[in-house]
Amino acid sequence: MTVASIAETADILAAATGARNCALALYSKFCVGAAIETEDGAVYTGCNIESAAYELTMCAERVTIWKALSEGARRFRRIAVVADTGQLTPPCGACRQIIWEFCGDIPVVLGNLRGDTETLMMSELLPRPFDGKFLAEIGTED
Repeated sequence: MTVASIAETADILAAATGARNCALALYSKFCVGAAIETEDGAVYTGCNIESAAYELTMCAERVTIWKALSEGARRFRRIAVVADTGQLTPPCGACRQIIWEFCGDIPVVLGNLRGDTETLMMSELLPRPFDGKFLAEIGTED
């Protein structure tokens, strides 16, 4: 776990909280917002969007990353996730994979509407990750 003051994380948590207000969680009522900061300080936000066909639902973290990537961002400083839960809500497994693959070992700031926060490194949330280095090994064995 990294140590970050509330002042250091307030801006990105506020952006994620604002994004949460746009969530389309018609079925689960579980609204989540996320915000990602690039190395140059730009912030992209996203929220979860549900479909009646649940497998088509998209998490806030992935919406946020896809938005940033689609705008040309490639290097990220941190990501924040906010939900209205008593226990801080970490990214799901699919989001952990995407965060690792496109952002690497960045800080993940968790927050809720009560003001609780925690910052973890991505490597704490996804130890021994699968990524492109394993695919690069294909065909290199004799």
